[in-house]
Amino acid sequence: MALYMKAAEILEKAERKQAALKTLVYDSKFANIKQLFALVCETQKFSSILEEIIESTKLIKQTKLRMPLAKVLVYDLLMGQGLKCGGSWKAAIMKHRARLQSVLARMKVKQKVSKNEDLLPKNLKQLVADQLPRYVRVNTVKTTVDDVVDYLKRDGLTYLGQASRIDDLTLKEKEFLRDMHLQELLVFSPKTDFHDHFLYKAGHIILQDKASCLPAYLLNPPPGSHVIDACAAPGNKSSHLAAIMKNKGRLFAFDLDAKRLTTMSTLLLRAGVTCQQLANQDFLKVDPEDPQYKDVEYMLLDPSCSGSGMVCLQRDDSSDNQERVEARLASLASFQLKCLNHGLSFPRLKRLVYSTCSIHRQENEEVVAACLKQNPGFRLVSLLPRWPERGLEPLTQCLRASTQKTRTQGFFVALFEKHNNAGTKVEKPVVQKSSVEAAPHSQPSRCKKRPADSEETETSEIDKTPIPAADEAESTPAKKKKRKRNKKKKTKEATVE
Repeated sequence: MALYMKAAEILEKAERKQAALKTLVYDSKFANIKQLFALVCETQKFSSILEEIIESTKLIKQTKLRMPLAKVLVYDLLMGQGLKCGGSWKAAIMKHRARLQSVLARMKVKQKVSKNEDLLPKNLKQLVADQLPRYVRVNTVKTTVDDVVDYLKRDGLTYLGQASRIDDLTLKEKEFLRDMHLQELLVFSPKTDFHDHFLYKAGHIILQDKASCLPAYLLNPPPGSHVIDACAAPGNKSSHLAAIMKNKGRLFAFDLDAKRLTTMSTLLLRAGVTCQQLANQDFLKVDPEDPQYKDVEYMLLDPSCSGSGMVCLQRDDSSDNQERVEARLASLASFQLKCLNHGLSFPRLKRLVYSTCSIHRQENEEVVAACLKQNPGFRLVSLLPRWPERGLEPLTQCLRASTQKTRTQGFFVALFEKHNNAGTKVEKPVVQKSSVEAAPHSQPSRCKKRPADSEETETSEIDKTPIPAADEAESTPAKKKKRKRNKKKKTKEATVE
């Protein structure tokens, strides 16, 4: 019974984008991790098929089970090892066994297949997750990349240096290298597991997909700055921001889900982050004029989205009601635009990164375009010129990520920057480049600072002109003669006295 309860809980968290499936399983501390992981992965893989079977038989209405638990139980009954639990759950499911089996059989006949696996959508027949590298971000709050590399080499792994192209990310077991775009990111073969590794438990490394590292990296707040992470939990991006800020300044992190915020607090504690200020609060209700946010100049906004870019949630929507899908995307886009407009209303804001783990234009380019129309004081910054996948036309300043082109989860990132329509100079637009883009491997970089760390304030020639002192200003012949007469008058008055 505990197995099914825990599996259902993890499935629900994964669908709500709380963390990667594997991380949720290993963080659960369940007694039999391998058994739990296999059940969760298989149930998730057949999720759309199981949902169709459950809805066809009206199982939810008749058993009062919640959908995640119903999926786990139906999977093990029809496709797994058979139900292992007892009590009321087993009795409730077994009562509908014949109808459940009948619906599954009809689905196979309709699609002219004999195996359960043949019912899977094309994009899941060969699970893409197994083809993605394992990405590990070094937590520079606690350690350095060089120290982690040395530790792993002593641990028996083979270090291949820095990657120079996407094809380099195809690695064998026990091999690893440094990413070509993000200098604090290490790349390993897909099945490399760090959940029981000392470096992970000690908070020296963070298990985070490369695409998920882009928002904080591109926002790049300098040490000592005041930053808002608007929809922060489960906290990987917040810990990344803190590392970039060198754990100095103030990091305001908001999330409406108290449980997610508790998980985030644990993660940040393990990562050694101390500059955070967590709030169990709806970001849309945060007052931009509140004095405590008067110095906020940077913001990361990664709001709720469809999660369609996450490999573990990718599904074939062709069998879904298209109107229902469109309605859901429209609702999400409306919420995302509200969050963006609210974020850009903070009075001293300079830059805001907007990101989603969605592949849908409605949640990405369309939201950004609508926001730009409503906020003419902000413009988009062109990011990573050599990144292999751009935003859809005409918003090519933005970045997209995908399993095919970037070997990551599906993702979207846009960077808004404040500008002045009156022509007064503000910050120079940032076009970040990786070390690979900036210089060939054979030549050392001339400047190790990232663009936002090397900003300069320019002064006009008028501002450089010194203002004359009061005495120097009165240096005309007429004013000299006036001062001489006043002096003689004062001397005469003194003599009379």
